[in-house]
Amino acid sequence: MPQANSYFGRVLTGLDNFIGKVESLILTLSIVAMATNSIANVFGRYLFNQSLYFSDELNQFLIVIITFMGLGYITRQGKHIRMSAFYDILPAAKRKLLMVLIAFVTAIVMLLLAWSALEYVLKIAQRGWVTPALQVPLYLTYMWVALGLLLASIQYFLTAIKNLDHKDPKVFISFSVVDEYEDADIKEMIGNAQLASEDKADNITLNPVSPQEPRR
Repeated sequence: MPQANSYFGRVLTGLDNFIGKVESLILTLSIVAMATNSIANVFGRYLFNQSLYFSDELNQFLIVIITFMGLGYITRQGKHIRMSAFYDILPAAKRKLLMVLIAFVTAIVMLLLAWSALEYVLKIAQRGWVTPALQVPLYLTYMWVALGLLLASIQYFLTAIKNLDHKDPKVFISFSVVDEYEDADIKEMIGNAQLASEDKADNITLNPVSPQEPRR
């Protein structure tokens, strides 16, 4: 991969920043809208004895947006759940290669899910279904599923491309987040495990086991 200061590197950085801003804006507006809607519904119920008839439906709509737009946002922040017991004991070079494989496979899976979600959204749009309370097209609710999966796929592709830069020894769990542990004890424990693994490999190389002579 080209360096970060190259033209291609700057394009990828700009794309990552743009997606991050869009996700942050949508998530912020959705959370504020959900809070406002819930508070207004409480005031209407207890002060005027009249709930907002669309409150539950709107909150369900916003939950879908927050869940699937948050998928790409969490991926960009490197906060997604990872099972890394085997990964952590590998040397940095092998962890970098493994991260490329993991990111590419995950990106492809996310892209396939986004395509399936898009096909479902198009079917809903063709049938002309609307929501019961707000009477808005139902596909507007499900389109966020496809969009969120697509953005997550892009983030994983960016992560894989970032780790293809062999001149940078760091391992990235997202395009802009380096793989490291904040907990000093965990970091030291993993470091010791890696050193022990490397020492064991060196001993095997320096002291090969000679084959035993057959008994007579």
